[in-house]
Amino acid sequence: MSDRTHFEPLGRLRGSLRPPADKSISHRAAMIAAMGEGETDIVGYLDAADTRSTLAAVQAVGARLVDEVATESIDRDDGLGAARLRIAGVGLRGARPAAIDVGNAGTLLRLLPGWLAGQPEGSWTLDGDESIRRRPVDRVAGPLREMGAKLAAREDRLPPLEVVGAPLHGIAYELPVASAQVKSCLLFAGLLAAGETRVVEPLPTRDHSERMLAAAGAAVRREGDTVVIAPAERLEPGRIVVPADFSSAAFFIVAATVIPGSDVLLHQVGLNPTRTGLLEILRRMGATGIEISGRGEDGGEPIGDVRVGHSELRGCEVGGADVPLAIDELPLVALAACFAAGTTTIRDAAELRRKESDRIATVADALRALGGQVEATADGMVIEGTGGLRGGAIDSHGDHRIAMLGAVAGAASEAGVEVANMAAAEVSYPGFEADLASLQQSPPLRDPVH
Repeated sequence: MSDRTHFEPLGRLRGSLRPPADKSISHRAAMIAAMGEGETDIVGYLDAADTRSTLAAVQAVGARLVDEVATESIDRDDGLGAARLRIAGVGLRGARPAAIDVGNAGTLLRLLPGWLAGQPEGSWTLDGDESIRRRPVDRVAGPLREMGAKLAAREDRLPPLEVVGAPLHGIAYELPVASAQVKSCLLFAGLLAAGETRVVEPLPTRDHSERMLAAAGAAVRREGDTVVIAPAERLEPGRIVVPADFSSAAFFIVAATVIPGSDVLLHQVGLNPTRTGLLEILRRMGATGIEISGRGEDGGEPIGDVRVGHSELRGCEVGGADVPLAIDELPLVALAACFAAGTTTIRDAAELRRKESDRIATVADALRALGGQVEATADGMVIEGTGGLRGGAIDSHGDHRIAMLGAVAGAASEAGVEVANMAAAEVSYPGFEADLASLQQSPPLRDPVH
């Protein structure tokens, strides 16, 4: 039986919190630590369903949580409000054969095969839940085969994915669609390939993998629109710091923007420019209540505090270079557009149809069910802003971002929203409901924290 959670309208959101650790960086941190020599400290690792799948996967191929620290009792005494752990790696060429359950983690499904494909021997099977079995792997399988990888998939495009270690050679590959996951997969494979591997991006995508690999000693560089990596003998990550997840912070950024009287401060948020496209889109929509303070850098990733207040919004055009910089936040752009004056058009975002759900169809259906005027297109949506949403009921369809979008819509709506399958939020944001509720109960903020 589905869980159903009702989110009442909130008069305003006030207070401060630190969103959970960055999911994208956490996935990559565990995988790169597993590839590394010696032990790697990961400070701020996200403790959620998807990232637990990645921890289990790297342990399956031989990496070890030092001192046998169980994932249920990860040390949290780090001053960041997130998990700290230590992983002993197996080295670039030491992955042992295993059957790997990726759960619902699409990042794990698409990145890990790049490393495994170049192993000197062994075989691996990657499979997951019902949702993951609908997510195509052909976009990584194709270029990996060009590099010499031995792969097999159901219908040649769907999990389970079978990988057999084989000698690889570097290639020059032009991404047909901007994708940080495909790029990262090929960079991992390039570490084990003969000769350089070159990945040409049609548009810039998140660059966490490049930053982390470079910090671990890999020879990776950017030449214009191309990322180049040379083969490596070893990686030595040493220490990786994971900031708060901008994609998780985005739910509160949009909520505070559309709910009058709001004033929310989000601490230690990752501000990598390849991830923060939502801020530019909101500013184009007229959001004047967004302030960034306390900028710094840790482990190569920009970090700062984000303070957000209510703004009156207007519709705008979203597409092209906006899309890869805000791909996970485009459902929230559609939600914000319902509260704006005029028309918002989202285009060039066909990638949304390949997420945990078909997010174009799911978001359009959900917002229409709540009173929004939304039309789905082949590669996006057209939203006619009406200044708000009535409320109603939606189903997350097992997609964590749709579940949280429903909660924010409820907080901003006239009559509240009931979300079926709200438990999906645990994939990336355990405690989301409690954090949202805390912003209803907190006293007003004082001056911004610097």
